[in-house]
Amino acid sequence: MLGNFSYCNPTCLYFGEGAISNLKPELEKYGKTVMLVYGGGSIKKNGIYQKVIAILNECGKKVVEDAGVMPNPTSKKLEEGARIARENNVDLILAVGGGSVCDYSKAVSVSAYCNDDPWEKYYIRFEEPTCKIIPVACVLTMVGTGSEMNGGSVITNHEQKLKIGHVFGTEVFPKFSILDPTYTYTLPKYQMVSGCYDIMSHILEQYFSGEDDNTSDYISEGLLRSLIHSSRIAVKDPENYEARSNIMWTATWALNTLIAQGKTTDWEVHMLGQAVGAITDATHGMTLSAVSMAYYRYIMPFGLKKFVRYAVNVWDVNPEGKTDEEVACEGLVAMESWMNEIGLVMHIKDLGVTPDMIDGLADATLIMQGGYKVLTREEIIAIFKQSL
Repeated sequence: MLGNFSYCNPTCLYFGEGAISNLKPELEKYGKTVMLVYGGGSIKKNGIYQKVIAILNECGKKVVEDAGVMPNPTSKKLEEGARIARENNVDLILAVGGGSVCDYSKAVSVSAYCNDDPWEKYYIRFEEPTCKIIPVACVLTMVGTGSEMNGGSVITNHEQKLKIGHVFGTEVFPKFSILDPTYTYTLPKYQMVSGCYDIMSHILEQYFSGEDDNTSDYISEGLLRSLIHSSRIAVKDPENYEARSNIMWTATWALNTLIAQGKTTDWEVHMLGQAVGAITDATHGMTLSAVSMAYYRYIMPFGLKKFVRYAVNVWDVNPEGKTDEEVACEGLVAMESWMNEIGLVMHIKDLGVTPDMIDGLADATLIMQGGYKVLTREEIIAIFKQSL
C-alpha cells in the first residue's frame, strides 16, 4: 500500500538550449553580492564562465569567486567557502558546474552562519540548520546527481576517511536551476557514463524496496528504460541533443524526491560506493558501478519478486518456462552487459582498492535500514571482496 506523504519541491527549472537567458531575470530577485562557485576551470575553456560573468555584470552584481571545488568536495574546502560567503555578506550562491559544485554550494549555504562545526552538525549528527541560510541557484554543466532539484549535499572528510551525504529540507533546495543539455557536450566520456550510472543507481536505490505495486515503481521503470536507451546513443554520438536532453531530464527526476514518495528506500549501494570514494577519491558514479553487481546479486533472494519485475519490465526478459530465480538472474546479466557496453568500472580494484583496504572500507560504510536486507559488517566485507 502506498504510504501517506506530503510533497513539495520549490525549485524552479529552466530547461533547454538557450535556457541561460533566464538567468538575468532571476538574478534581479536577489541582492547585490553573488558568490560564483565552480570547479577546476573547465567552464572557462568552454565559454560558460564568460556567459555567466557577462550576465552578472549586466545585472550590476558584485561577484565573489570561489573556484577549485573538487569532484569530492572536502570539509576543508567547505570551511573555506563558508568563510568567504560570511565575510562578503553574500546574497546568493550561484553554482556553475556539476553535482559536486551544487552539493558544495548547498553545504556552504547552511555553514556560513553556523555557530557549530558544520561537519559535526550536519554530517555526523545529521541535524538541520537553525542559522541563516544563503539562497543557492545552479547552472548545470554535468548531469547525474540530481543536485539541481534536491536538498542533497555530500561532503568528504579525508582526515576521518568518511564521505557522507546529508539530505536537507526544502529550504536548502536551489531556488532555481538552469539546465541546457548543450552545456554537457564537452564532458569527457568517462564523466558522462559515470553520470549515467549515478542516475541509474539513484533510481534503483528507490526501486529496490517494498513489494507494493505502486505508481513510483512504474515511473522508475520508465525512467530506467529512457536512460538505457539514451545512454547507448550518447556514447556513440555525444552531441545528440535528444539523447543528452533525455539523460539530463531523467537525472533530475531520478532524485528530486518524487519517486521516493510513499515507500521505503535502500541507499546501501551509495553507502558502499561512498566508502570507496572516501578512501580512493574515485569518481562517484564509478564507485557505485563497481560495487553494484556484487550487492544486487547478494540481496536478490531477499527481494526476488521485485528483481523478477525489474528483469521483465526494464530489460525485456522473457519469463516463459523459467523459474523466478532464472528470470531475476537474467535481468542482472542484462544490466551487467549494458554497464560493460557503455564503459563503466566494474571492479573496485580498478579504482585503486587493494585487499588490505577492505576492513577500512567496511568501517566507513553506513548500514541502512530500508532495503531488502539489513547488512552485517561481515556481509559488507563479503560484498567488497566480491567487488574486487
